[in-house]
Amino acid sequence: MRIIISGGGTGGHIYPALAIVQGLKERVPSMKILYVGTERGLESKIVPDAGIDFKTIDITGIDRSSMLKASKSLVKFPISFFQAWDIIKKFKPDVVIGTGGYVSFPVVLAATFFACKTVIHEQNAVPGLANRNLAKRVDYALLTFEEAKQFINAKRVVVTGLPVRKEIIEVNREKARENLGFTSDKFTLVAFGGSRGAMSINRAMKKVVEKYQNDDIQIVWITGESAYEGIKAELEEKVPPARMRPKLVLLPYMFNIEQALAVADLAVCRAGASTISELAMLGLPAILIPYPYAAEGHQEKNARALVKKNAADMVIDEFLDGDTLYKKISALRNDRQKLREMGINIHREARPNALNDILDVILKK
Repeated sequence: MRIIISGGGTGGHIYPALAIVQGLKERVPSMKILYVGTERGLESKIVPDAGIDFKTIDITGIDRSSMLKASKSLVKFPISFFQAWDIIKKFKPDVVIGTGGYVSFPVVLAATFFACKTVIHEQNAVPGLANRNLAKRVDYALLTFEEAKQFINAKRVVVTGLPVRKEIIEVNREKARENLGFTSDKFTLVAFGGSRGAMSINRAMKKVVEKYQNDDIQIVWITGESAYEGIKAELEEKVPPARMRPKLVLLPYMFNIEQALAVADLAVCRAGASTISELAMLGLPAILIPYPYAAEGHQEKNARALVKKNAADMVIDEFLDGDTLYKKISALRNDRQKLREMGINIHREARPNALNDILDVILKK
């Protein structure tokens, strides 16, 4: 069997694709898999490093800041379509899968003109324009959120959820606490803004730490590499470590973030589909701060879908500041019943069989 998989631009599109690749190889070790991405995207490093055959097409995301920039992106589309066509013609896949990002659109679209099976995976509560259009042409549209069904017109729609890394499911909480130097009897907060950090979350968290300097709590704060040194210096000046009562673990990046998520009582983070799926798997309540520049506002829509179910709280990025975040955290810290309810409700969104359900569709004859 031969498979082409495409998804890129951000880790939110790449890591689910890699989870699918790993699952396919475990089920059918002899399978031939080709990943199609872009030369400049994050996938150009991550995918080859994972030992997966990789080819590129020339396409960029649509820059909506001006008509001129958007036009330059659109001009590349016919070129990328025929590059994808050529790759498909030569590789002769049995199935072509798109996990999102601008690179997957021309690849999956080209595949619909061939005899192979076509599958897309939509990660967000409200699908983007590309997947809404592809859904009409592909054999299967797989969804992360039930709410996305109303926006999709496809031959076959299956709500599978989003595959999460094995490490998230298998993490040992006690070992994680030990590694972080934490205890089980104290309220624990984890704050992060994605692989590059988030300026607005960092700015608010500086005030939160300052306000909590005399409180007996535990905090894991992942700043992003570019902001780490500046924040560390500023904190040491304003809140000297010797006078700080909380246990604060300040990190530029955390490769084993599952350990922080496993021991936390509450998360402060963005609202990407991958992050939400990991929170759901662990039943971890969160204050979500949607990334304001996500395509078509999909992170805010993801967050609102959870807020409606009392599975998360939310602060719009524009209105985020230290006082607002501190009040939100403190309200939940002091209302353990509400925190428990949020944890139960977000855990209901978990789909532990997501990967197997996706693989069943891909491998179905």
